[in-house]
Amino acid sequence: MDYIKGKIRNIIYQNDNGFLIAIFRILETNCDDLNEFVSKTITVTGNIFDMNQEDTFILTGKYVEHDRYGYQFTFQTYERIVPTTKDAIIDFLTSPLVKNCAQKTAEKIVETLGTDAIQLIKENKNNLLLIPGMTEKRANNIYISIIEHSATDDLIIELKELGFSISEATRIIKKYNGKVKDYLEENLYYFVEVVDFDKLDRIYQRNYDAYDMKRQRACFIESLKRLSMQNGDMYHYEDEARSYLQQTFQLFLEDSDFEFLVTELIDRYQVSKVDDRLYLYDNLKMENEIAKDLKMISMLPNKKTTKLDERIEALEHSLDVTYNLEQKKAIQNALENRITIISGGPGTGKTTIVNAIVQLYITNYNLRPIEAANYIALLAPTGRASKKLCLSTGKSASTIHRYLKWNKNTNEFLINEDSKQPHKLVIIDEMSMIDTHLFYSLLKGLSHDIQLVLVGDIFQLPSVGPGTVLKDIVESEQFSYCPLETIYRQSSNSYIPYLAKEIKEHEISEEIDERKDDFNFLHCSSNSIKEYISQICLKSKEKGLNIDEFQILAPMYKGENGIDNLNILMQNLFNPKTSQKEIKIGDVLYRVNDKVIQLVNNPDCNIYNGDIGYIVDINLKSKTQKKDEVTVDFDGNYVILERDDLLNIKHAYAITIHKAQGSEFNHVILPITKNYHKMLYNKLIYTGVSRAKKSLTIVGDIRAFHLAVNNDYSTNRKTTLKDILVYKFEN
Repeated sequence: MDYIKGKIRNIIYQNDNGFLIAIFRILETNCDDLNEFVSKTITVTGNIFDMNQEDTFILTGKYVEHDRYGYQFTFQTYERIVPTTKDAIIDFLTSPLVKNCAQKTAEKIVETLGTDAIQLIKENKNNLLLIPGMTEKRANNIYISIIEHSATDDLIIELKELGFSISEATRIIKKYNGKVKDYLEENLYYFVEVVDFDKLDRIYQRNYDAYDMKRQRACFIESLKRLSMQNGDMYHYEDEARSYLQQTFQLFLEDSDFEFLVTELIDRYQVSKVDDRLYLYDNLKMENEIAKDLKMISMLPNKKTTKLDERIEALEHSLDVTYNLEQKKAIQNALENRITIISGGPGTGKTTIVNAIVQLYITNYNLRPIEAANYIALLAPTGRASKKLCLSTGKSASTIHRYLKWNKNTNEFLINEDSKQPHKLVIIDEMSMIDTHLFYSLLKGLSHDIQLVLVGDIFQLPSVGPGTVLKDIVESEQFSYCPLETIYRQSSNSYIPYLAKEIKEHEISEEIDERKDDFNFLHCSSNSIKEYISQICLKSKEKGLNIDEFQILAPMYKGENGIDNLNILMQNLFNPKTSQKEIKIGDVLYRVNDKVIQLVNNPDCNIYNGDIGYIVDINLKSKTQKKDEVTVDFDGNYVILERDDLLNIKHAYAITIHKAQGSEFNHVILPITKNYHKMLYNKLIYTGVSRAKKSLTIVGDIRAFHLAVNNDYSTNRKTTLKDILVYKFEN
């Protein structure tokens, strides 16, 4: 049987069962047919479980010709080679940190100078001239590179020998500076801020006992974190945590050992236990602190307003609006109470009410424009939501992260309990999107002497992060709550807000099959959805609508009618290949004029999760261009993204309903098919429908739609904020 030894450089395809097709760089082989490929790459296919591209493998199999894909090495068995000091030195010498040192040169250096090669080179550059074939120029480049990294090269080699990549080792040293050596001796899991936990865990098990107490502690905390993020829960029962620990990290503990582990983590202030509930220590702390801060705010005397009825009437006249009784009550409560919650679905006038609160607050306190900016803060969780708030009020608005001056490098807020904002009226829109950690951080950055107005829709999707803050605050019944029920029609034949209400109440009327001014349900099979969407888009283009006018919303990325496929379809329709520049990131091809969405917060560039923009320029790496650069216009904010930054964007012709939260779109297309499986549930469909401003077209299976409307599986997150609020206000 033939073998090849080397490393996987790129994965072309990989499935959940470990089968992969990959590009493999051969360092050694016993196969005559493959000798010409030593130090070069070939295609390999086979199964590798727990694959790590930093590992060296020996693959055993046959070099064969595939009818369709040509020559490839098909392997039946593999062996993972534990790195040695020699391997680590060779990897260091061939890394981008050392100039002009190829694989064969590095091997000759180690062969000639041994495992002390780096030290011998630092002591005397001329030691490099002992290497066969070494030139003065190459020796000088290698020597200068090593001297430049002399303070860190030993650490890099040590980290590489443990199993870290060169880039990971560099990030670790940059992040932790002089603490790296101590952390290596004390606990590898300290590096979790810069290295993926699963990678750290593999390295730890390779070098230490899998049942070591340090690993037990780290894996237990990681289990609680993942359970919180997966389910949105603030606490877990012991059986849940124990099961996850077993299934994910293969840690099977006796009852007494498990109890000992939990007790130790409680003593270390990493876990809290209340009855049979286990919390991450910070999770319980945040819920308690939120309840305490809300109580402190609400205990202060309410504000007084003068001639409010007259002022509301004057505002109605100047804005040409008429407020109903529930809207007037919401406005009055917000102006007089310390904490007010306003909740309503689409078409109930939340935006109109927020504008009234701002205008009447300014009038009541006779504030000049500069004073209003210092007194009033308008906040939202996403960039698009804050822009909507700004447009509706005519006042400056901000994302919460920007308001709190989030530092992405340290993941800390510069505005906090030691450095608070001065505002007196704080209005937070799209409150349903705000998780426990963000709301806790916001309250820490505000004084207690404020008026807090929380605006949202308690029937929308809960926050991506753990908790159900808005729902818990409302259900505690400790604060002024103003639900908005009256819907205002856009026309006598409009339906969108009524459909949202029907979804919320699980009662879909026969109007679902009637075409309206703003609604249409196109019945079709799963196989026809893309064709129907194409026809809708083509007709929209004929009417003069561009891609910015409408948005496709879907529940998931994968599958025939998933977002990834829909984006390819839409790109070919709205931005086909002509003469515009392109760049390929993985399997995704981006072109100038493509519509894209930002996936993570980047305060340095003033772009945030959910912001949508358009690619306006692409400059590929060349002799005159040092890096690949893509310029994106995020609504007038031109941002230059490098190749690594492009991992944080996706095409936005179609986006998830989750990413659409906090945004409104004039025209929405919503595909529905049973193939979306568990993503078909009430709050998701409700949220998707409520994103449409002027028109909504649902395309697909009416049975799948009814299935979604009647599926409430997503409503039961485990939180204790409501109970803590009730307890604090009763005692």
